[in-house]
Amino acid sequence: MQNTVPDDDAHLDLLAHGVRLRAGGEAIVFVSGNFNVLHTGHLRLLRFASELGGRLVVGVSPDRQEGVTVQQATRIRDVRAIGAVHEVLPLLEPAETFISRLRPEIVVKGREYQDVYNIEQEIVSSYGGRLIFSSGEARLYSSELLSPEMGRPSASEIVKPIDFVERNQFRITDLVEIIEAFRSLRVVAIGDLIIDEYINCDPLGMSREDPTLVVTPMESRRFVGGAGVVAAHAKALGASVTFVSVTGQDEAARFAQDELSARGVSLSLLTDETRPTTLKQRYRASGKTLLRVNHLRQGSINPDLQRQLNTLADSALESADLLLFSDFNYGCLPQPVVDHISARARELDILMAADSQASSQMSDVSRFRGMSLITPTEHEARLALRDEESGLIMVAERLQRAAGAENVVVTLGGEGVLIFAPKGGAHHTDRLPAFNRSPRDVAGAGDSFFTCTAMALRVGADIWQAAYLGSLAAAWQVSHVGNTPMPAAELIREVSQPVVRMHEFRP
Repeated sequence: MQNTVPDDDAHLDLLAHGVRLRAGGEAIVFVSGNFNVLHTGHLRLLRFASELGGRLVVGVSPDRQEGVTVQQATRIRDVRAIGAVHEVLPLLEPAETFISRLRPEIVVKGREYQDVYNIEQEIVSSYGGRLIFSSGEARLYSSELLSPEMGRPSASEIVKPIDFVERNQFRITDLVEIIEAFRSLRVVAIGDLIIDEYINCDPLGMSREDPTLVVTPMESRRFVGGAGVVAAHAKALGASVTFVSVTGQDEAARFAQDELSARGVSLSLLTDETRPTTLKQRYRASGKTLLRVNHLRQGSINPDLQRQLNTLADSALESADLLLFSDFNYGCLPQPVVDHISARARELDILMAADSQASSQMSDVSRFRGMSLITPTEHEARLALRDEESGLIMVAERLQRAAGAENVVVTLGGEGVLIFAPKGGAHHTDRLPAFNRSPRDVAGAGDSFFTCTAMALRVGADIWQAAYLGSLAAAWQVSHVGNTPMPAAELIREVSQPVVRMHEFRP
């Protein structure tokens, strides 16, 4: 496993003996790894290991270990910040050799190792120990695992980490040039149009007749959402944008047309008289959403409309640099349409990115084949793979292969994003935390991240620069109520704000 030269045996025996003494008779659960960048998958694994009982001891690989990119001292410090971990050790020899010295009752490895040869199995079996495979519980969040001091709030809403910047060798000042280059882009956004309505209410209390919350609607505000707001985001960031979609014949459609036209988005819209324009209403009181009501129809548009949509898209793509699929699985993008438009974009050498969202409906982002970027949530990624058990990195790797995507970014809400992308001839994993620790409204965070990241890739940024800009756009987005497009000037202003080191960042 590790190409290291063991240090003095007596010293290493003493190290193992010290761990045993500190355990005070408790069973020892041992986990080892590189831990270059702590991400949600690591945290879930360690939480699982801690729940097996006893004392959780973590061994951190030496700097000379293959695959290590961060200094051992930094990695040890980060692992020590996890509340579930009792003790962290710098490994001075291969992990399996140290296991034979320590003889822990349990050794835990990720589930992705379960069906391959594990050198530790023979060692733990020799003294009656157990080797257990798990990737932890997918619904746990890293905030549950951090030490108490890691959870203190800060007065600042948006905090940008610098460790990621240094690790991926780019300069913050480079990002301004990338944003300014957005003005040269010609973008086509295609997908489901959604109208988001926020109805602010005065809470009156509980009904005396039944246990029902009683409110009085005070005001209502509407925003363009879905693929429509993706188009609006791209326009606000400086691009020339054409939006291709299908609407109903109703007031919501007229609202969207007026709003998008006023923002300077060119419209190529078809009307389907058999379905309403999707309308999502959120009833809110005291800054919280009490109820959501969706008015929609989820069946695919009919074959005739599919052919018309292909024609509109073909025309728009003739002068495009970037194609954004924004799919909410409400029927605008049946597979024949996706296949036709993707094939045409490839013929024209247009960069393609796709986001296929699933909140209460089914989705499969892997049906968008050959994209330069896909940005599923963890739920959407697992849904596409029908995999609720594998570790997060394994999910990203499997999805990349299934979709034939160049870059996969798994968005994790308040946990930030996990990036799986090519670097130095192989795919690498890195993580960015959420930049905004006090979000007001998370609606639209994914749309702004997706749009900004894809645009940055198209103007020549690498995925690490692009994801950083996308994370910043998402942080600005969630500081506002409603899905509000971010002007390029605002993004430049946020880029210019100070940055902090990752260990100073408090989620």
